[in-house]
Amino acid sequence: MSKTNFQSVDEYIASQPEATRAVLRRVRGIIRRALPKAEETISYKMPTYKLGGEVVLYFAAWKAHYSLYPAGARLLAAFERELTPYEVRKSTIRFRLTQPVPAQLIGRIAKFRAKEAGMKANRGSKLSS
Repeated sequence: MSKTNFQSVDEYIASQPEATRAVLRRVRGIIRRALPKAEETISYKMPTYKLGGEVVLYFAAWKAHYSLYPAGARLLAAFERELTPYEVRKSTIRFRLTQPVPAQLIGRIAKFRAKEAGMKANRGSKLSS
């Protein structure tokens, strides 16, 4: 991937190898269905989904996998069993590009993160009141 100053998620996906593009389009669609009101943007050179100004989820493609970020302690605990087939490091969940996209899992992770982001936004608004 030579270009890194992407202006859109379409541009990001188009920059990937052909086989990877199909996987990323699927992941993007899952996230957009799970978070229909999310703002889709690029942040830290990755596709990013925000609700109420709070980051809900990022995804990124790598040579042999794609990743979802951030996966905090609550998320990892809530999805512990379902995540056992995947590599989890710190706040990153890695999915192999050669395996089927776990659509239901990714959708549920996106919704879980949306709730976390909503709780964070509510705490912030209460503190500033």
